[in-house]
Amino acid sequence: MRSSSDVSNASVSSTASADPVLSVRNLRVEFDTRRGRVRAVDGVSFTLNAGETLGLVGESGCGKTVTALSLLRSVPAPGKIDGGSIDFEGRDLLAISERDMTRLRGKRIALIPQDPLTALNPVMTVGDHLIEVLDIHLGIRGETARSRAADLLSRVGIPEPRKRLDAYPHQLSGGMRQRVMIALAIACEPAVLIADEPTTALDATVQAQILELLDEIKRETGMSLLLITHNLGIVAGHCNRVAVMYCGRIAETASAGDLFKHPHHRYTAGLLACVPRLDRQGKGIFFTIPGTPPDLTNLPQGCAFASRCDAVTDHCLRERPELSAADGLAETGMSDHLMACWNPAPKASADAGADHQTSARMAVAYGRAHEKTDA
Repeated sequence: MRSSSDVSNASVSSTASADPVLSVRNLRVEFDTRRGRVRAVDGVSFTLNAGETLGLVGESGCGKTVTALSLLRSVPAPGKIDGGSIDFEGRDLLAISERDMTRLRGKRIALIPQDPLTALNPVMTVGDHLIEVLDIHLGIRGETARSRAADLLSRVGIPEPRKRLDAYPHQLSGGMRQRVMIALAIACEPAVLIADEPTTALDATVQAQILELLDEIKRETGMSLLLITHNLGIVAGHCNRVAVMYCGRIAETASAGDLFKHPHHRYTAGLLACVPRLDRQGKGIFFTIPGTPPDLTNLPQGCAFASRCDAVTDHCLRERPELSAADGLAETGMSDHLMACWNPAPKASADAGADHQTSARMAVAYGRAHEKTDA
């Protein structure tokens, strides 16, 4: 069994480069509600490098999906993008016209949404969906479009692709519908693919197949993948880097190996501790982070995680921490490991280290089990 420093699974592409294809800076998204203004995304910054998979991780409601929709300028009302920049292929996506954005959306940046059943039009056949995308973005029509659509279905592993072109969404299984969504997303060979919880509501076998399919497509095309998930096993097996979100902000970001080996933010350490494991007697150990996230309409003055943290200090309550490198990281060559925490998890604690190592191994084992199931 590999150590947590070897978390980057064999399924993770080794072709990722340090050249950013997408750079998000200080992104802010607000929703005006009857209870007050909600800052769903609050100063988020990250980069997505060419050919890499970046995992965006966090509890439900932390802002992952809103961040993804912001990249496409598709935040639903009453939400609005309040500031920041999204640099892609030399342009700020928040500054270009809606017409130019429409040309990019689905062609250069594509999204696989959470629920394929609701994302597909129930009165359109699978072929209609694919042919529409090919027509709008590539100008391909008629029998040429139908042949290309069948090729796409075959590429994502759907048997009898020409027959499936005439099927309606309700006639397909959940796994098949998800494959159709992937076919739609890759139809124009985008530079960036956003996968928002792509394995939700799928059984373990189908989950493994979908994740392996995404890895395979990424290897073949060289595209970059933003993988949104709450599942640390998926992160361990399929991501080059990880960004952890909490209450609309990035709490920590690092390579997958570094994050599992030594989580700095107390929230990240808590997430890793939540991975189920066995004690020496073979009994299950289950840990949960106490409390609940604060009300987004009334965030505390200091760190948003303070009310749930067992290592909170007065400084944590007074001032909100910003992303920065922890002491000594620059000297170790890990300056890309950033965290927003005034009192980070100690590296020297043997017990904590063992817990983190165990959690990392459990997460890796989860990812490897998926691969074995797929085999």
